[in-house]
Amino acid sequence: MDLAARFDENPILRPEHLEPSTPGMEVTCLLNPGVFQYEGRTWLLVRVAERPIQVPGKTSFPVLTVDGRTSIREFNSSDSRLDLSDPRVISFDGQDYLTTLSHLRLLSSTDGTTFVEDCRMPPLTGKGDLETYGIEDCRVANLDGTWYLTYTQVSEHGVGVGLRTTLDWRHFEARGMILPPHNKDCALFEERLGGRYYALHRPSSPELGGNYIWLAESPDLVHWGRHRCLAHTRKGHWDSARVGAGASPIRTSAGWLVIYHGANAENRYCLGALLLDLEEPWRIVARSEEPIMEPLAPYELEGFFGQVIFTNGHIIDGDRLTLYYGAADSVICAAHLSINSILSTILAAEGVQA
Repeated sequence: MDLAARFDENPILRPEHLEPSTPGMEVTCLLNPGVFQYEGRTWLLVRVAERPIQVPGKTSFPVLTVDGRTSIREFNSSDSRLDLSDPRVISFDGQDYLTTLSHLRLLSSTDGTTFVEDCRMPPLTGKGDLETYGIEDCRVANLDGTWYLTYTQVSEHGVGVGLRTTLDWRHFEARGMILPPHNKDCALFEERLGGRYYALHRPSSPELGGNYIWLAESPDLVHWGRHRCLAHTRKGHWDSARVGAGASPIRTSAGWLVIYHGANAENRYCLGALLLDLEEPWRIVARSEEPIMEPLAPYELEGFFGQVIFTNGHIIDGDRLTLYYGAADSVICAAHLSINSILSTILAAEGVQA
């Protein structure tokens, strides 16, 4: 079952719509953006993945120095120490690198469909030894007038969750890594519950456990504890291999609605929904048996990494959920969904009437 009404204009953003950040680079992919409304416009904080323009017989990829400068690594493609079997990761002599380097760019729209860059808004790039492989997959939340950006920090040390804050989208304060490796998919609740802040996150344990959604509490949005495992993968289901939260949970009369991604062993990524108790968000009220959205359109099935729908952001307008998502790890798309339809679907699976 697919509940999404995709935009006729999809994909609304393609790699060729953006210029590379520096000469000699090419924009390879645009991936799942953070989403927010500001100054009367809809904004996307898009993950832009770049690599050097490739030369025949050579394999090259970028990394960042600690001070934020781009450094290019290049190898002979025929080198036996080079493993190119995964389009996302290069392994050379036992060391793993990313094939692309990601940063974040701000684009805005007056109609929610046509987006343009704003020269007043600087791109966000990796800095320091925890971001030498770039920054990725930002979620945006507003709490007490401050914008909180939770995003993935990538380096040779691993993958963790970073935090930056801003009041005006022109000046940013880096708050460091708030959840250490291996962790990602961090989405903040946009209000306090019982005086505490809450966040969803996704630690990984490939040997024992798995890629599950967890819940954490904090007094200050920087120091996190009381971690609880919220949602496991489900053997034999569409979300059997990994699950992770999308954007901030949505308050409804029935509970906190969480749009999440799930993937199976074949790396097919779909979207589902969790409903959490309003007062005790560690308690699941209902969960999707089937995806609420799955890769069906050609631009979702084929691309840099096909069969993928992945979201970090949405806009709420009454019952209408406007979902912005990355498709096939290549392009940015959008779709409308009904919150009531999602709730009815997942509650019916639990035998509860919405």
